[in-house]
Amino acid sequence: MAKNRILIVEDDKDIAESVGLNLDLSGYDYTIIDDGLAAVEHLTTDHSYDLALLDVMLPGLDGFALMEHMQKYNIPALYLTAKTDVNSRIRGLRDGAEDYIIKPFEMLELLVRIEKILERTGKLNKILRYRDITVDTEKRTVMKAGKAIPLQPLEFDVLLMLLKNKNLTVSREQLLSEIWGYDYIGETRAVDVKISSLRKKLDLGSEIKAIPKLGYRLEER
Repeated sequence: MAKNRILIVEDDKDIAESVGLNLDLSGYDYTIIDDGLAAVEHLTTDHSYDLALLDVMLPGLDGFALMEHMQKYNIPALYLTAKTDVNSRIRGLRDGAEDYIIKPFEMLELLVRIEKILERTGKLNKILRYRDITVDTEKRTVMKAGKAIPLQPLEFDVLLMLLKNKNLTVSREQLLSEIWGYDYIGETRAVDVKISSLRKKLDLGSEIKAIPKLGYRLEER
């Protein structure tokens, strides 16, 4: 299945490359453009994107002005911006942005917001793959080397979060909050038990790395 495609329009090279690297590690295809007018020109020949990440303060044409071009091609947009005033956020959302995130931001938070937008707009790929493992997120099934592997609901959710954040460290607190639905209050054993079970059932003993005092990371080299 084709990867979701994301357009990054950002003139800060370091931010654009960092976002692009993390998108790549998370299984997305991406294109970086550093100028608003250049983005408009690019869209005339290639507009098959599932999402656009737009800086607001851009050379050529600012992010707010770009929104109408995104809407023309039915591309949902998320603003990445240093503008913190309420009026800018309101304007961006009223103009049609799906979300608005303030720089500097945590990369994991950005990836979660991207996933939620793709899910909400019906553009999120339903099939995830990692080596010989295939996960159907809609049917909630897991296959390994063509064989069905039964997982408990919480095991499936932990696997899904690790897959969606490959090569990124996911803290125990984040897993507890996102999956178990409560804030970290000192007990993380529940997470460790599910991780241990996934390692055994899917033969991921060396791929799911424990990061001391932080959490876990599913590595893909």
